[in-house]
Amino acid sequence: MPGPLPGLLRALLGLWVALGLGLIGLSAVAQEPLWADLQPRVALVERGGSLWLNCSTNCPRPERGGLETSLRRNGTQRGLRWLARQLVDIREPETQPVCFFRCARRTLQARGLIRTFQRPDRVELMPLPAWQPVGENFTLSCRVPGAGPRGSLTVTLLRGARELVRRSFSGESPRARGAVLTAAVLARREDHGANFSCRAELDLRPHGLGLFENRSAPRMLRTFALSPEPPRLAAPRLLEVGSESPVSCSLDGLFPASEARVYLALGAQRLHPDIILEGDALRAAATATASAEQEGATQLACSVTLGRESRETWENVTVYSFPAPLLTLSAPSVPEGETVTVTCAAGAQALVTLDGVPAAAPGQPVQLQLNATANDDRRSFFCDATLEVDGEVLSKKESTELRVLYAPRLDDSDCPRSWTWPEGPEQTLRCEARGNPAPSVHCARPDGGAVLALGLLGPITRALAGTYRCTAANVQGEAVKDVTLTVEYAPALDSVSCPERITWLEGTEASLSCVAHGVPPPTVSCVRSGAAEVIEGLLHVAREHAGTYRCEATNSRGSAAKTVAITVEYGPSFEELSCPSNWTWVEGSGRLFSCEVDGKPQPRVECVGSRGTTERVLLPLAPPDPSPRAPSIPSEPASGIYTCNATNQHGSMVKMVAVSVESPPKMDESTCPSHQTWLEGAEAVGPACAALGRPSPQVSCSREGGPWPQRIHVSRQDAGTYLCLATNAHGTDTRTITVGVEYRPVVAELAASPPGGVRPGGNFTLTCRAEAWPPAQISWRAPPGALNIGLSSNNSTLSVAGALGSHGGEYECAATNAHGRHSRRITVRVTGGNDSAQGGTEPDGTAETPAGGEVFSIQLTSA
Repeated sequence: MPGPLPGLLRALLGLWVALGLGLIGLSAVAQEPLWADLQPRVALVERGGSLWLNCSTNCPRPERGGLETSLRRNGTQRGLRWLARQLVDIREPETQPVCFFRCARRTLQARGLIRTFQRPDRVELMPLPAWQPVGENFTLSCRVPGAGPRGSLTVTLLRGARELVRRSFSGESPRARGAVLTAAVLARREDHGANFSCRAELDLRPHGLGLFENRSAPRMLRTFALSPEPPRLAAPRLLEVGSESPVSCSLDGLFPASEARVYLALGAQRLHPDIILEGDALRAAATATASAEQEGATQLACSVTLGRESRETWENVTVYSFPAPLLTLSAPSVPEGETVTVTCAAGAQALVTLDGVPAAAPGQPVQLQLNATANDDRRSFFCDATLEVDGEVLSKKESTELRVLYAPRLDDSDCPRSWTWPEGPEQTLRCEARGNPAPSVHCARPDGGAVLALGLLGPITRALAGTYRCTAANVQGEAVKDVTLTVEYAPALDSVSCPERITWLEGTEASLSCVAHGVPPPTVSCVRSGAAEVIEGLLHVAREHAGTYRCEATNSRGSAAKTVAITVEYGPSFEELSCPSNWTWVEGSGRLFSCEVDGKPQPRVECVGSRGTTERVLLPLAPPDPSPRAPSIPSEPASGIYTCNATNQHGSMVKMVAVSVESPPKMDESTCPSHQTWLEGAEAVGPACAALGRPSPQVSCSREGGPWPQRIHVSRQDAGTYLCLATNAHGTDTRTITVGVEYRPVVAELAASPPGGVRPGGNFTLTCRAEAWPPAQISWRAPPGALNIGLSSNNSTLSVAGALGSHGGEYECAATNAHGRHSRRITVRVTGGNDSAQGGTEPDGTAETPAGGEVFSIQLTSA
């Protein structure tokens, strides 16, 4: 069925809602007071911002309504009982909008509150002084214009990151805007170059907004300290025209000293000093040069400026002119005997003195005349001038030298008649002559030989020694003198006059003499090493004179030492310890016969067979100095008597040596077989072992793992491994042998199966077990009428089937090996009915089963 039309449904719904609202309205009017409401009631808006206000009422049918405010409006929205209006460009610190409605001839009102805030967009720190004296206060002032409300504002003055002053303006009127913070700060040294700034914070977090912060640009402060004392000047009180003089200006207690400026001037002449800084001290150093225009009294001024203050000082300086005196000779060089005039003069105000003789008055010269002699050559004359300036007497000196021409003179002080020089170091040979002009000096041997290099540095050699004629000459004449040169040198011991090695023959006479070269002639003494007595004179040579001697030559220039080795030679001689008369050679030792013979030079030794050996056979000898390359014995030496002959250049000697040959023990398969077999029951004599060797070795054997068994006869327990040891004076030898024990055969077991009787026509089995070593061969012998049984080894079982009558009787089992034969018999009986066949063994077939016994089996079937 189709539903109602949509239009009709909407009309019914509208009617229902209208009735419901009317009823609700009438009920509300009857039950709730009428009101008007403004939202938000209180608002905080950034200056220049906008805000929507919502004005509403519970009056069911208000006649009219509105929103009263002085603020600019941008748009309005309305409903039956509400309106919303946007306020823009809100700039007033505080305003109170009013919401009203006219309802039932009554006016309903709601009043709100709108306040504005402004961020600290401008934070300004007032300029700081260009220079601030240390220890004085300066002002820090910060402006934060327009920021507010001021009650939420905090302003802080900062030095770098450190807070100096912090102030909040809580409690101020909400309409108050902007802030100024000023503080007096004491300037310190550490504030120099420091940055100061201001920080403003607007804290609106209690109103649901954030924290707004800004900071001023930093301003740098420059502080200074300047001592109240004036600078100190260091300058000469007097300054000569044209001369240079150092001046300096210094001042302590400056901060920062590097920022100070210095002005230094001599009169109107400004100097350019070098500045030297040491902590808080400053020193300006310059060079002042006075000019002729400044002659007289002037001032040296110094000024030091730092920050906005200066300190200055000055000193009086007198500039003067004082030319050097003038000293002249009538002739700078004159021949001997001529007259010379010396004159000393100076300026108009100066007083001069010539060689201690003063002038008559200031400005007057002084003169001196003399007759020139050789002693006046290079004579110096001195002219002194004095001048008084500003109460101080100044002086200047001038000197000159007179040259007098004269013939050469060779004095002993300048050219001695006898020279003595040490050899070696470089020296300068001097033979100087007086004379003007300077004479040339030439020294040569009279025979036209060597010439001395006078005045030159050179080595002194002994070849320069001798007498020389020295001639000095110049244009005025010449002089001649003979001189003697002696060259001294330390002793020398050469190999010709003092050889390093000397050989003497025992029994002869000899002397140890060494000749040394040297100037002055040296003395020579020789002492044996380890002794203190000097060897002198003729000696009767004995062996004890051999050894090392130290010969020393000495003179005033030094000493020389040399080691001389004396060797005493003598003929050969034998000693029993070094060459024994009896020697035993041990086979395999590789040792050679050592026969050391005393003699120098070392004798040659040869041992030749004589008795008991092959004639002329040589006995190998050990070398005097054993070494890895020493020869070994090529073959076994023959025992017997050898004749040893020792020979050197001083004679020969003979000795007889008896040689015997021995050897260490040796066992092999032929003397001690490694595998031996014993027979059980034989007499126990031990392993058959012997050893070769000289002297004859002793042989003993022991069983491995235990002591030697003490038995009279051989037992099977004697089988095992034995260790045999052969010993003599030259060593031991061991050998391991294995012993096996063999024994005769024994039939240990002979039995019939079944063990009872055998029924006629039934089968039975015979079993025979034998013990023997080597293993025994088993053979059977049947009774007459039985099968002819020929058994091979390992057949120990006999099975019989067929007619009982033909197989009953006595059967024999025999065991045979290399050491014998043993047998046992058994009787088999045939019974009928319940009778049983019985088997038995003869008493002589009984034996104890040995370990290792074997059972041999065969299966036979009868017809």
